[in-house]
Amino acid sequence: MNHISVCTLAHGRADHLANLVRGLAASHWPVDELVISVLQDEDYDLPPAPFPIRQLRLSETMLCLARARNLAALAATGSLLVFLDVDCIPHPSLLGDYAAASRVHSGVLMGEVGYLPKGATDTGIDFTQFETLAVRHADRPGPPLGFSQSCRDYRCFWSLNFAMSAADFAKSGGFDEGYSGYGGEDTDFGRVCTHAGLDMWWVKGAKAYHQYHPHHMPPVHHIDSVIANAEYFRGKWGEPTMQHWLRAFRLMGLAEPGPNGWQRIRDVQADDLDLTRQQADQPYASSSAVLTLLESRELSRT
Repeated sequence: MNHISVCTLAHGRADHLANLVRGLAASHWPVDELVISVLQDEDYDLPPAPFPIRQLRLSETMLCLARARNLAALAATGSLLVFLDVDCIPHPSLLGDYAAASRVHSGVLMGEVGYLPKGATDTGIDFTQFETLAVRHADRPGPPLGFSQSCRDYRCFWSLNFAMSAADFAKSGGFDEGYSGYGGEDTDFGRVCTHAGLDMWWVKGAKAYHQYHPHHMPPVHHIDSVIANAEYFRGKWGEPTMQHWLRAFRLMGLAEPGPNGWQRIRDVQADDLDLTRQQADQPYASSSAVLTLLESRELSRT
C-alpha cells in the first residue's frame, strides 16, 4: 500500500489551511503525514488530526514557492507525494484516487479542481454541498472520460493539486528555485519533467475544492515578479513563459518587450486592479475573459 505524504505551503490563510486539515481528516485513504512549508514567522494553530503534522519554517523574507515545495518534498517520508495548495480542501477520495493512479502510471498525476463560491465553507466541511456548488475553471480542461488520460502539453501543469512518487520527484530535480515571487515555476517544472522523461496524466477524480479568496487575473499585483520570472524562463528555455499575461500587460499599457526583454513601463493603478479583480459573485478570476475584453478594445481602436 502506498504511504502518502501530503505537502503544502502556507503564508497567512489560516482558515484555509485549517479546512485543508479537516478535509484530510475525512480521507477514505490513510494519511501518513502532512508536511507544511511555513512562509511566515509563526507556526499555525491547527485543528486536531488523526495523522502527524510537521511545520517547517522558511526564514527567507522573499517568497520562493519553488523552495517551499522542495523543502516539503525533501522532508516527506511517504513513497507517494501529494501536493495541495493551502486553499484546497481534498475530497475524501482524493488520496485513494491518486494511490490507484500511481499503481498504473509513473510521472506526474493531475487531479480535478472544483472552485467554490464565496461563503461555501461558512457552515463547515460539507462535501455534498461542495459538489453541488463547485464549478470547473473554464480555462482548464475537463476530467478525462476514462480512468486517466495522457497530457502532452507541459504548459498544462499546475501545482495546485498534483501527485507523483518520491522517486520521480527526485528524478525531476524538483522545482527551480531561481523563480522568486509569483509565476513561472509551475510551467518550468512541467517542462523539466517532460525533458526528464516523466509523463503527465490527467486523473479522473482526485478532486480538490478550491476555497474562495479575492484575486487578480492577470496578476497585475505581481507584475514585477511575473516579468522577472518570464525572463528567467527565457534564459533557460529560449522563450518567455506566461505569454498570455504579458500580452494583457502590454494591452493595458503596463509593460512592453524591448531589446533586453520585457519591462514594466508604468505603475499599476486603481483602474488596472478594478479590471482584473475577481468579483464576489465569481468563484475564480479569469485571465482569458480579461484578455478577450482587452483584445476587443484594441480591435475597436484600430
